[in-house]
Amino acid sequence: MNKFKKFVDVFVSNIIILIIILSVVAFFYPQHFKWMTNYTSIFLAVAMFGMGTTIDLGNLKNTLVHPKEIILGVILQFLLMPTIALILCNVFKLPKDIALGVILVGSCPGGTASNVMTHIAGGDVTLSVTMTTVSTLIAPFITPVIVYLLAGKWVEVSLVAMFITVVKVILIPVILGIIIKMSLKEKMEYVSPALPLVSSLAIILIISGIIAVNADKIAESGLLVTGVVFLHNVAGLLSALLVCKIFGIEKEKETALAIEVGMQNSGLAVSLATANFAMSPLASLPGAIFSVMHNLTGTVFANIRKKKFKNEALV
Repeated sequence: MNKFKKFVDVFVSNIIILIIILSVVAFFYPQHFKWMTNYTSIFLAVAMFGMGTTIDLGNLKNTLVHPKEIILGVILQFLLMPTIALILCNVFKLPKDIALGVILVGSCPGGTASNVMTHIAGGDVTLSVTMTTVSTLIAPFITPVIVYLLAGKWVEVSLVAMFITVVKVILIPVILGIIIKMSLKEKMEYVSPALPLVSSLAIILIISGIIAVNADKIAESGLLVTGVVFLHNVAGLLSALLVCKIFGIEKEKETALAIEVGMQNSGLAVSLATANFAMSPLASLPGAIFSVMHNLTGTVFANIRKKKFKNEALV
């Protein structure tokens, strides 16, 4: 069991390598991956169920007793990232489909990859997991509203339809995961080591499918989308870090918050685009590229922070 858990930890920590490899393969051989988009919502629900089984309600309760960082993180998550997305859309005068996709990414909660990156960086993992949990649980009520307000000028946005989608692929699976963990208790120790692997594979399948379906469009506009997604991601990381410094947040916590804010649940953005904006096929593209990009930038950022902590400890 220990060997398997070690294998899973290594696999999850290096997921970006597999994402890049399969994304490249999906781009050149899309016919083998297109079928995956038929199950995007299912794959994301599986990943969210896995996240639910990792939630420790005791740690969550302890962190919420001192909610300063949580409140700041939620504000940054759902105010900073959508604002940056809107600014980029207007500055680069993005086509409406791509603009919608960028706003969808910016309006989503934090992704589970942020917890791994926070661990690598030496940040506050408990805070990271709690932030992911809180932002995920409130996303059904906030994300559709943000998309409606920011993207409504480009496309027709149905608040009810988006709310139902987020509840189905995020809220219900997470709550089921929590219930299963509470019900099985000790028995979960035999199952839980495999769940991060399952969740990681689900995310990989989502990204590969979207890359395959949009292979031709990526060839046409991939450079523009990649540039905007990169700026969005990096601006989120650095802006959140700056705000944390202004508020005097301690280093481990500011690292967790910066990574949490900068690394969105892009799988949700893809699911929302696929389920609610079928008439805007390119809307799923920013989410797919963000999935690759935020793992790359997150890894670089995490290692920079880790090195910084190590150097400070030596002083």
